[in-house]
Amino acid sequence: MVDLKKIQTFDQLIPKQPGKVQQPDLGGAGPSFKDALEQVGGVNKPQGLNQVNPQGLTKPSEGVKFSNHAIERMRTRGISYSPEDITKLSDAISRAAAKGSKDSLVLMNDSALIVSVKNNTVVTVMDKNALKENVFTNIDSTVVI
Repeated sequence: MVDLKKIQTFDQLIPKQPGKVQQPDLGGAGPSFKDALEQVGGVNKPQGLNQVNPQGLTKPSEGVKFSNHAIERMRTRGISYSPEDITKLSDAISRAAAKGSKDSLVLMNDSALIVSVKNNTVVTVMDKNALKENVFTNIDSTVVI
């Protein structure tokens, strides 16, 4: 049930001074959108673009990047890549880019990686069990390593 005493009328929201918008009184309903964004990682911080080193730790870096989603999939599915694998993946992405690819499926070491070639970022990772009867959409190329 709505408490009609707490509802403001439209007239109360009309600015009394030109150029100043009066904010509705929400009775301390919670943090602002900006405050909420800052609590979850910052307003201007890019999220999800990290590189995975062999120990599984993430660090901002140049080269092949892994989205947070891809990192989580690697953890839950027990997938890891050696430095040599990362080098092969980087070469595969470069070859796909040279052919004009934008989004590519890379098949490597009994796993499949969906890669945003233009961003040099692995979007998601699947193991061979997740590959069965799967349909890959929105890709324009496949690279087999």
